Amino acid sequence: MQLPPHWEKLATTYFLHHNVVALAQDLLGKIIVTNINEQLTAARIVETEAYQGITDKACHAYGNRRTKRTEIMYAAGGVAYVYLCYGIHYLFNVVTNHANHPEAVLIRAAEPIIGEAIMQARCQHKGLPTQGPGKLSKALGITQALNGFSLQSNTIFIASDGYTYPANSIKSSPRIGVAYAKEDALLPYRFFVCNNKYVSGKQ
Repeated sequence: MQLPPHWEKLATTYFLHHNVVALAQDLLGKIIVTNINEQLTAARIVETEAYQGITDKACHAYGNRRTKRTEIMYAAGGVAYVYLCYGIHYLFNVVTNHANHPEAVLIRAAEPIIGEAIMQARCQHKGLPTQGPGKLSKALGITQALNGFSLQSNTIFIASDGYTYPANSIKSSPRIGVAYAKEDALLPYRFFVCNNKYVSGKQ
């Protein structure tokens, strides 16, 4: 697998950050890399959402809920949490914080860097293949088979090339599709890069 020499895989310690909201913002500009069936794809993250563990009504682990699906959220940060949404779309989340602090960042959208033609073929349509969390996973070849994978693997990981978006280009808003969370649905835990065409929700 050949990557640009200035790209560095994020260390496990990066994902152990105790503040998932800060981490969700910091992940903007980082690069998701997948190597699925020897097909290399990479995309720069432009939209995220933070899910703040057992006190967050929008989080799958709210109330210390431990199920077969959520168990991976209780692992130490730096692994993938992939689940099926509405029986249709796989959604890719980054588990954060230390073990038994079930927090995660949903990656909602990213801008293709490597393998855009592969992404388009996987999505089987024209347009923006990585705009929205379901399309993003499909474009990058992410399925539930990657649930629990270490983000230190060569199959899926997150890298940095040193690039950061200007602070004034990053905005926050309430998360999308979590009306069931009542007052927590209003928390400004969604972060996105302004005027980026790959951002999936309202800007």
